[in-house]
Amino acid sequence: MHLDILFGYIIERLPELWLRTGEHLMLTGCSTLAAMFIGIPAGIFMSRTPWLRGPIMSVIGILQTIPSLAMLVFLLALLNKIGVLPALIALTLYALLPIARNTLTGLEEVSAEVMEAAQGIGMKEYQQLIMVRIPLAAPVIVAGIRTAAVVGVGIATLSAFIGAGGLGQFINRGLALANTKLILLGAVPAALLALVVDFSIGAFEWGLRPERKRDKKGSAQSFMQPLAFMLPVALILIGSVAYFTKPGWIFKSETRFETSHRIIRLATKNFTEQLILGEMMAQLIEAKTDLKVQRRFNLGGTMICHGALINGEIDLYAEYTGTGLTAILKHSVIADPEKALRHVTKVYHERFNLQWLKPFGFNNTYAITVRAADAEKYKWNTISDLQASAQGLRAGFTAEFAERPDGYPGLRQTYNLQFGEVRDFDPSLMYEAIAKEEVDVICAFATDGRIASYHLKPLKDDRQFFPPYHAAPVIREDILKKYPKIGDVLELLGGIIDDATMQQLNFEVDAKQRQTAEVVTEFLNAKEIF
Repeated sequence: MHLDILFGYIIERLPELWLRTGEHLMLTGCSTLAAMFIGIPAGIFMSRTPWLRGPIMSVIGILQTIPSLAMLVFLLALLNKIGVLPALIALTLYALLPIARNTLTGLEEVSAEVMEAAQGIGMKEYQQLIMVRIPLAAPVIVAGIRTAAVVGVGIATLSAFIGAGGLGQFINRGLALANTKLILLGAVPAALLALVVDFSIGAFEWGLRPERKRDKKGSAQSFMQPLAFMLPVALILIGSVAYFTKPGWIFKSETRFETSHRIIRLATKNFTEQLILGEMMAQLIEAKTDLKVQRRFNLGGTMICHGALINGEIDLYAEYTGTGLTAILKHSVIADPEKALRHVTKVYHERFNLQWLKPFGFNNTYAITVRAADAEKYKWNTISDLQASAQGLRAGFTAEFAERPDGYPGLRQTYNLQFGEVRDFDPSLMYEAIAKEEVDVICAFATDGRIASYHLKPLKDDRQFFPPYHAAPVIREDILKKYPKIGDVLELLGGIIDDATMQQLNFEVDAKQRQTAEVVTEFLNAKEIF
């Protein structure tokens, strides 16, 4: 990739980059501050109660062993909340260990001679702690805060996977769209931010060292001390400005504060087709109504989006009948598309107060897919043809497909398939994996434009295992009642997208690397819907 192209791309995205950097700094800063209020008192407490030191440090240490994504998903389920709150709690928990440990270490390293001198002049225990121990231990404590903050910058990139924003949102989008520029737009600033945070807090730590206090007035070191203390403050101020300001040149869809209450929160899952459908609904709502759309794109998988919808965190997203039927309702497969739609519509209304609107028209069913060259070589035309050689094949599936009853577990039972190796992939990386021959079989999507561009062949579902997956808007009934025009507007999208059209739209974004909004606008104009 040419540097001038990348630089131009950064300039183009500068407004949103500013916003995401502010979000990232606020996530890191607030979680580190919370960890300080917990970790420093914990360290002091452990220094006073040696018999509790081991158990407390063990509990804090165990938190560090939990994978970051697992922690975020667990908190998501526990709190029934998406976005900032579970992200802040997770980051705080990860920041506790270095702060508590360094506080304990710093307090214990204060020499016995100094403490005897403090006792000799009549200081009480709390005075010794506040006036002697903590000041002398301060550089070590700040070193722990420094470690926690830098680690927090890295972990905060994962917060975007649960809708908390930050620089990880670019990485999330880039993975979904297989867009290297977007990935770099998130990864490079995050790395630079970690360096800036490390330097700033490191300067503060340097200024706290006892030997600096002996510098003569007017010396170079004496001049540098105030500057060292100002750097972290400046970083906090920059993050606050980036987070709280709403300049006119920031994307309308990404504005943080909106004076109007007429906002529709529209979410998508984390793959290209969902982004296209989400943008299509958003553009149409904004064009045909006076409502504003808050785009919560790349929110996550099915359960995250569905949970956010029923909990009132979002108002609308596109779902698939087969997914609603099997993954959400845990119902057996209904092969008839109309019956499947009627069933999910009825049960969603009764159980969740959610309304299915008219489907877009295409059926994005799963398709077990192999390289076209392999299919020709081994005479693979149906899924049943894989039975004889399944043990020697490597499969690459999305995480959802690997666990869902309408995914690999049901497929394995229906077709008596047992692949030699099964690996989980992000949807975009799954195609790269089969192209690079890292896997031999994937669970492609029937409308995915990458099937043709990667020279793949979907195998016929000869036992009709997969249910119909007709995509349709799913909206909260209270929102539909409040803004009934939304239903009329979204009905305009009913039946206008067939399988071939959806595949072409996906191809434009995935293979040609075009902007999703541009592709959607072009399509809607061609259909004369605007």
